[in-house]
Amino acid sequence: MTTSTENIGEGKLFPASNDLSKWPWWALALALAAIIIIYSIFTSVAYSEAFNFIKEGIFTTIRVTLTAYVMAVVGGLFLGLGRVSKNVFYYNFSTLYVELMRGIPMLVIILYGAFVVVPLGLDLINGLGLWLVSVPALAGVGRSFQQLNIQQVDMSWRAISGLAMGYAAFEAEVFRAGIQSIEKGQMEAARSLGMNYFQAMQHVILPQAFRRVLPPLGNDFIAILKDSSLISALAVRDITQLGKLFRARSFSSYEAYNTMAFLYLSMTISLSLVVKYIERKLKSGR
Repeated sequence: MTTSTENIGEGKLFPASNDLSKWPWWALALALAAIIIIYSIFTSVAYSEAFNFIKEGIFTTIRVTLTAYVMAVVGGLFLGLGRVSKNVFYYNFSTLYVELMRGIPMLVIILYGAFVVVPLGLDLINGLGLWLVSVPALAGVGRSFQQLNIQQVDMSWRAISGLAMGYAAFEAEVFRAGIQSIEKGQMEAARSLGMNYFQAMQHVILPQAFRRVLPPLGNDFIAILKDSSLISALAVRDITQLGKLFRARSFSSYEAYNTMAFLYLSMTISLSLVVKYIERKLKSGR
């Protein structure tokens, strides 16, 4: 006869009925809350209006999250390689960036990226355009660069830049830990086969490290989805901003914030299940 412990080990959701203490009551409570919210959306005018108004921000939330996450992973990989590099400048630059970003609240980073980094970047592009104008073959490109101004940059892209800046530091530590978890003998073996440092990293170390960092990268994707709510400080019309607008317009606080919580929770729980599935596959060697 299969025991409840064996059932849990096999990944079954519900244990044997004679061991109710191990039942996932928290999951049942969440399911019940979700059913109540969904029922209210279909039966309550206030909830229906809240959902129809706030759901327009789902696309913006997903777009900002995906774009910022991809940029953060790319930047984090570059910084993570710097964190294990023997190059003094590369190592210290990466370490300085990581320590700075991890020590500043994410909201402050988003505001800094939107109102300092992006305008500064445009000033540099304008300056580059001024130089390119003096080159006859590149004069057209130079004039295009000179015409760029901060009003042409959508606020959602400024928010994305801030999120990517902040999370690149966290991804850098994930990659650093993954790279350092690979046995040193792997690098030595690759070098003995005639590979240089970069070839060994590309063909031997990083493929193994990526497999190990996949679960934490998935968890960080969930984290950046939740932190994307901070872009409402820039008036970007995501789920949070539309929820705030609906509450200000209708004074329906319960309906607005319950709907916001339901939408975020639905996405994060779905992603958590995907991450757990990936972890099980990795543990089984598949």
